[in-house]
Amino acid sequence: MPDPDLSITIIGGGIGGLVLALQLHFSGFTNIHIFEASRQLKAIGSGINLQPSAVLVLRNLGLLEELERTGIRTEELRYYNRFGDYVVSEKRGVKAGYAIPQISIHRGMLHDLLLEAVKERLGDCIHTDHTFTSFTQTEKDVTAHFARRSDPTTPPTSPSITTDILIGADGINSTVRSLLYPNEGPPNFSGRLLWRGVSERAPFLTGRSMVWAGHADQKFIAYPVGREAELRGRSLVNWIAELRVRDKDDPDLTPPVADWGKTVPKERFAGSFEKWTFGFLSIPELIAETEVVAEFPMCDRTPVGRWSFGRLTLLGDAAHPLYPIGSNGASQAILDAVALSSALQQESDIPIALTKYQNVRLPPTAKICFANRANGPDHVLQLAHERAPDGFESIDDVIGSLELEEVGRAYKLLAGFDMESVNRKVKETEGAWERRVKAKVNGNGTNGTNRL
Repeated sequence: MPDPDLSITIIGGGIGGLVLALQLHFSGFTNIHIFEASRQLKAIGSGINLQPSAVLVLRNLGLLEELERTGIRTEELRYYNRFGDYVVSEKRGVKAGYAIPQISIHRGMLHDLLLEAVKERLGDCIHTDHTFTSFTQTEKDVTAHFARRSDPTTPPTSPSITTDILIGADGINSTVRSLLYPNEGPPNFSGRLLWRGVSERAPFLTGRSMVWAGHADQKFIAYPVGREAELRGRSLVNWIAELRVRDKDDPDLTPPVADWGKTVPKERFAGSFEKWTFGFLSIPELIAETEVVAEFPMCDRTPVGRWSFGRLTLLGDAAHPLYPIGSNGASQAILDAVALSSALQQESDIPIALTKYQNVRLPPTAKICFANRANGPDHVLQLAHERAPDGFESIDDVIGSLELEEVGRAYKLLAGFDMESVNRKVKETEGAWERRVKAKVNGNGTNGTNRL
């Protein structure tokens, strides 16, 4: 059993940081603290997809029932070109034969679900309005320093904390990473902007379908994310509009000055999609009926060769920010949490454990980064566009079925959610949460106490 008093500090209270806290607690660590720059952790964002590999992790943390009560069991993914011509489709989750579902859920709902679980299991471990500023470390410990975000002139409740382990889970603009790589600069801009929105409307296709349409430089994505709306015969639809705004050969990779998630006028992009009216879904209507639209530059960072430095390491977007392609970003952060927790269980020497975690997770996430730059599984759309830019009557006249299927199969293997490996892990971990609860009831579990 791990030392429950080992102190672990997490910078960042997003999905990655919260899942990590829950996974560490499940593994027997109890002295866990999360420091978050925001004054209040609240539901924000739009839709998110959790691949079966990530849903399995949350099942083993006792959260599957709540996930399914909140999100949607995704059943299929369908690809179309910009004219609405059908390219290819594939079953998803349980419909495809997985023993665990794929879940589409509102990011804010998922965050709330995880936040409540952390509060219930770990107690008062989240410290808001604490902006991480720097760290110092010795062979025995690492100290994190903070400022108050709301008023930098006033010291925060905890100006510093000395801990056994420090984990940077503070996103694509990670302060922790910037201290480790001070010359890295801003994220790499893809040349494309994303606009995101959520609207309740009548269901389309199966009511649990994901739709990808367009090509690499102009794309539209839509899928349902809310179970409560489904129970009322409606569909809470998350959508993403994507456009290239900078030439792909432009050497300037600096992101444009953008609102980064703040509300923007739909006139910035809606005209480019005004003719995208498919038989089952009118994209102009979907955009028009959405009240709030947010803008994001599509960015990533080039993989680095190292995440772990002594008693400090990175996780999630701080470690491997990816283009949002393949419904994979949050899922990879969740897989990071399992690998890190496992390394700390198996190895008592902290620097060695953090290096082992890095060596397990850095290579595959680096490969995913480069695969996403090449459009990942969405490459089927680019193939259809390049070979038939004016549309087609049948995709069989353009691309063979084996070629289309291979694109999706290869990406699942790369990203760690191929059906064979996921289903094997489902069997291997069956009853993990129930055994954990039983052990706690019998007095062998941890009490969830945290100390600062």
